[in-house]
Amino acid sequence: MTKIMVVDDAVFMRTMMKEILKSEGFEIVAEAANGEEAVQLYKQVKPDVVTMDITMPEMDGVDALAAIKKIDPQAKVIMCSAMGQQEMVIRAIRAGAMDFIVKPIQKDRVIAAVKKVL
Repeated sequence: MTKIMVVDDAVFMRTMMKEILKSEGFEIVAEAANGEEAVQLYKQVKPDVVTMDITMPEMDGVDALAAIKKIDPQAKVIMCSAMGQQEMVIRAIRAGAMDFIVKPIQKDRVIAAVKKVL
């Protein structure tokens, strides 16, 4: 079973993402509310895929992505961002993001992104 970690500072976004992923048979092994938490949890749970919000307090998604890639260069991270964050999207791709989901998230897009990176 594919293990996924969901990272977003908004509880409702994490809940929505988890419901979409669970409905497709993926296992949610961890969730984090900011980048620092995500990096710590990544080391502990070693998920197969991470969905990562870009805009978060303490450590943003791009910095967290870079830190996770240092721990595990093979890490599969899908970034989530609102419209109009082109600069952040470019930074994230350079840091090693494997795909992008634009908010508001749509089930089909989330599932397609996860299957693509696997």
